[in-house]
Amino acid sequence: MLHGKVIDMDIPSTDKYESTDHSVTSAADLGLLLLRLAVGAVFFIHGSQKVLGWFGGYGFHATIAGMTGMMHIPLALAYLAIAAEFLGGLGLIFGVLSRLSALGIFVNMVVAIVMVHMKHGFFMNWSGKQAGEGIEYHILVLGMCAMIILAGPGRLAIF
Repeated sequence: MLHGKVIDMDIPSTDKYESTDHSVTSAADLGLLLLRLAVGAVFFIHGSQKVLGWFGGYGFHATIAGMTGMMHIPLALAYLAIAAEFLGGLGLIFGVLSRLSALGIFVNMVVAIVMVHMKHGFFMNWSGKQAGEGIEYHILVLGMCAMIILAGPGRLAIF
């Protein structure tokens, strides 16, 4: 309402979003698709570095050795972290188990903040003068994953 008048802006209401008519695609569905594709692509690429050695990565065995040896991460958790990035990225891209995929990536980011990035402050290392990257990127990912966890994948997902 604006000054006592109802304005019809043809914006899909939450009732349409929650309807059982699966032929109706709302702006929220499109937004969730774009959000899933963005987060999914970034993490699939990061996971591909760790699993396949693509994009300048070290590959699976070297990544596991680095995580368990240098970072002292238990082997089972190293496997889970790699799976969260690689399979979670694919899950978000294709809309398969999207909430679980987003949760895995969310947990990965919390661990990255606590174990590595918090000591470098908030900002990313834009100037190259910091010893490492801060947490601003991770906070963005946490927010995006929280949206997918809470809202679900939208109608433009497999399940």
